[in-house]
Amino acid sequence: MSAVEDTRTPQIPFWNDPKTRSIAVQVIIVVALVLGGYYLYSNAVANLAKLNKTFGYEFWDRTAGFDIIQSMIPYTSDSSYGTAIITGFLNTLLIAILGIIFATVIGFIVGIMRLSKNWLVAKIAMVYIETIRNVPLLLQLFVWYKLVLVPLPDSREALNLADMFFLSKKGLNMPLPVYGAGGWMAIAGGLIVGVIGAIVLRRWAVTRQMATGQIFPHLSLGILMVILSPFVGLMLAGWPVTLDYPVGGVFGFKGGTAVVPELIAMLVGISVYTASFIAEIVRAGIQAVSHGQTEASSALGIRSGLTTRLVIVPQAMRIIIPPLASQYLNLTKNSSLGVAIGYPDLVSTGGTVLNQTGKAIEIVLIWMVVYLSLSLLTSLFMNWFNARVKLVER
Repeated sequence: MSAVEDTRTPQIPFWNDPKTRSIAVQVIIVVALVLGGYYLYSNAVANLAKLNKTFGYEFWDRTAGFDIIQSMIPYTSDSSYGTAIITGFLNTLLIAILGIIFATVIGFIVGIMRLSKNWLVAKIAMVYIETIRNVPLLLQLFVWYKLVLVPLPDSREALNLADMFFLSKKGLNMPLPVYGAGGWMAIAGGLIVGVIGAIVLRRWAVTRQMATGQIFPHLSLGILMVILSPFVGLMLAGWPVTLDYPVGGVFGFKGGTAVVPELIAMLVGISVYTASFIAEIVRAGIQAVSHGQTEASSALGIRSGLTTRLVIVPQAMRIIIPPLASQYLNLTKNSSLGVAIGYPDLVSTGGTVLNQTGKAIEIVLIWMVVYLSLSLLTSLFMNWFNARVKLVER
């Protein structure tokens, strides 16, 4: 009689089970992180106790007692420390948003110039890229601020630009719009209508092109609609807006609004610096597209400008966007260098609050949370945008 074969699955000891080991390792790591965090917390509390200090944000509502040269919200020296920190945060956000816009536009232009068949244009772009990106940003900020803006004449001899803009070492004075009843509603309504119109126009143009092959300039017309729609809204509302022009005086300008030189230097420096890296990213993305795409476009009789805009750049975007997101993150974090030239960003205002209150841990935590949040939100948006433009395989 033959032996009966044992078909039962052999039992694996739990310590050799890959799934069990994986869970155990994760649990050990989590416990280690919790214990490490508790140790750091206990150590901080003990050190604060030795210094007769406590952890908390009770200083938030106390009077700050210092001025800020630029504020996007109402702020005076009688405002609270919390208002001062929020003011610095908004100034950081302003630099980050405007810097990303300007750096992207400059970077794409210079990147395309770098690939131009015109020798002079290509060399100018090359010199710009290799010079700017190899000089530290902090040094460039000093150059723009100390060597370009500070030597400008004082306000009594300000450079007059069309009797509306006055540039001096105090900054750029310009007209300030004063909105009447319904002014903001007219602008918002017109802008919403313009955006919706641009979206509808794009969908119609794409449908028409797929059906007939005829190209309609929906991009340029859509941008024009968005730009002009607020003005149309103001016209329909009876133009409830006036301009308060700056008027020169003995002690400076009265009326209008002023852009402080620290903001100008910060915006120009960080935009020009980041654009040099974006230009190389754009150049690499375009060169990664098969040359056969350009040859096929030329064979169809499409002009070089349309080939770049409609054929090459859309395919290059899937390569450009990931490193472009990294540059946006770098720009946002590099905005903290504004403290070196006196720009009142989050680090600058937070540093003043830290010096006056002694709340070092609290202020540093605010810095970390704000910059981490801005970076995560930027990454989230860029990942979403990357998913929208990536090639869909069949």
